[in-house]
Amino acid sequence: MITIRSAADRGSANFGWLDSRHSFSFGGYNDPQHMGFSNLRVINEDKVSPGQGFGTHGHRDMEIISYVLGGALEHQDSIGTGSVIRPGDVQRMSAGTGIRHSEYNASNTDPVHFLQIWIEPDTAGLEPGYEQKSFGLADRSGQLTLVGSRDGRDGSVVIHQDVSLYAAVLAEGELVDYDIAIGRAVWLQVARGRVRLGDRVLTAGDGAAISDEASLSLQGAELGAEVLLFDLAG
Repeated sequence: MITIRSAADRGSANFGWLDSRHSFSFGGYNDPQHMGFSNLRVINEDKVSPGQGFGTHGHRDMEIISYVLGGALEHQDSIGTGSVIRPGDVQRMSAGTGIRHSEYNASNTDPVHFLQIWIEPDTAGLEPGYEQKSFGLADRSGQLTLVGSRDGRDGSVVIHQDVSLYAAVLAEGELVDYDIAIGRAVWLQVARGRVRLGDRVLTAGDGAAISDEASLSLQGAELGAEVLLFDLAG
């Protein structure tokens, strides 16, 4: 079964400096039909104006992943981590027993465009932690590349949950297939461009919940596409 979550149907919040779209309930947007998918709790598409950002705030018991599509995102946290996240970087912050952090657009002239993803951890009360790795365009072009996993295999960041996160950049006509194991489910998020999922065409911001399927086929459409694929417990 494939259920499409249209970009146009997402929740939204616009504070002038921040334009955000919510695939699942978040903040002031509450939709009982879209509270998450398996252990995937949040996918927010955020666009932050130059020199602006999220001031210091706290989180607990959540795996928070940032995936930058354009610009640069500056991160500071209470465990002493400071970094700038750019396209191709995958950042994982484990909030665990409690962490405070800030996120700012690192540029005073250009916006930053990124996806913020929250995954519920398999264990509460973890020690807070941080990890960031880079996956260049060549690493993600024409293939589904593992960028996050429970065991950190193949050089991926460690996510404290039974999930495998893949990223792909597909040119027009490029095709990738993915086999789905029994008892697993997949969430597909189109980050930019267009992709064909079987006989459906999905555009930037669209998501798809996929369950009780043995496999899926993705093909870059006329604008090309950048996608994230979450392999989750069913």
